[in-house]
Amino acid sequence: MSWFKRKDKKIQTPSEEKAKIPEGLWLKCNQCKEIIYRKEIEANQMVCPKCNYHFPISPEERLNQVFSNGKYNILFREIRPEDPLNFEAAKKYKDQLAKLEKAGKIDEAIVIAEGKMDKFNIVVGIMDFSFLGGSMGSVVGEKLTRAIEYCVAKKRPLIVFSCSGGARMMEGALSLMQMAKVSAALGLLDKAGVPYISVLTHPTTGGVTASFAMLGDLNIAEPGALIGFAGPRVIQQTIKAELPEGFQRSEFLLEHGMVDMVVDRKDLTDTLIKVLKLLYA
Repeated sequence: MSWFKRKDKKIQTPSEEKAKIPEGLWLKCNQCKEIIYRKEIEANQMVCPKCNYHFPISPEERLNQVFSNGKYNILFREIRPEDPLNFEAAKKYKDQLAKLEKAGKIDEAIVIAEGKMDKFNIVVGIMDFSFLGGSMGSVVGEKLTRAIEYCVAKKRPLIVFSCSGGARMMEGALSLMQMAKVSAALGLLDKAGVPYISVLTHPTTGGVTASFAMLGDLNIAEPGALIGFAGPRVIQQTIKAELPEGFQRSEFLLEHGMVDMVVDRKDLTDTLIKVLKLLYA
């Protein structure tokens, strides 16, 4: 019966019947606003089949896509976040960390893993936007630096999937120091002749963009990803000017030489394998 007929006749679905209907069966696309069956999107690697919008995905989903055999080892899990400045304004920071740990997010805003991609032994870093906006604090910098040193020692290529709102303000200058720290470590990786591929996903902004995210031997972006330092609204309010259409999106950056490739998620793993074969030819 149509909803308007049910309303006229004052018919309501009993609460116990509503409880039987599983939640989350449908997703609304943030771009085309279509309501789509969740399993259809999941079968398409969390990409909208209507408009190709790339939904954010968890590090676990990304790891399963990168390592086709589903086998990988998590590295540096023992490094945990703290409140290094310990000032009153950051009291809620401790509460946030405790809440995230209770929710099972013990890997901070980045997960480092090693495993096989095709025939290559690789190390992968995947940023997690659900952990304080993927913000870069001292733990993110330390994990990335250790991953880079590990790649230098083992001669293994490094792939980092960035997704971040930038530096973590709750750690002050200690957070900003990670930009120089990781960038210097990447210099050692380059000197050792070990490939570093940077994959920029939506969104990648702030200090992450201003450091390691743009330092790859190859910089690849997912379609439609917001990539920049300050966001477009902040820039527009600052310079009081209209920005070009698609400003700071992957395709705009590719057109202006800021990234090397824009690759759909379904093609990303195959593209990475081809790149590694080329680099190791």
